[in-house]
Amino acid sequence: MSNKLLNIVLADDDEDDRMLFSEAIEEIAIKTQLTCFKHGQELMEHLNTPNIALPNLIFLDLNMPIKNGMQCLKEIKSNPALRDLCIAIYSTSSSEKDIEETFLNGANIYLNKPNNFVKLQDSVERILQLNWQYHTSNLNKDTFLFRI
Repeated sequence: MSNKLLNIVLADDDEDDRMLFSEAIEEIAIKTQLTCFKHGQELMEHLNTPNIALPNLIFLDLNMPIKNGMQCLKEIKSNPALRDLCIAIYSTSSSEKDIEETFLNGANIYLNKPNNFVKLQDSVERILQLNWQYHTSNLNKDTFLFRI
């Protein structure tokens, strides 16, 4: 792993979830720079800012006010400047409909929010260690749903 920082973005309206995620990412061995957004509209305004460094990976909550995660996913994947961004859905939902819909709309991985800090830390670290080029070229329903 190089010394280059991984530019990670989290869009989640739950302040406690953002705080736990921030703490988990600080404690893993991979060097990251995390930017958090409270809802999808903030995220999209950031991504559409001219000349910003685009994130290496976006963790996207589905259930957010103003603009939800599914709306963001569709908007990102329909924008030629953003469509190649890697997106991890990060949600409490384990509904097959949500999993299927995010898969069909181009998300790269689906992570159910773990119910404890150690599992969260382990999941985030494992997702950040993925070889995304390889992972996305072999994407299918089995590799899409990230299991702990």
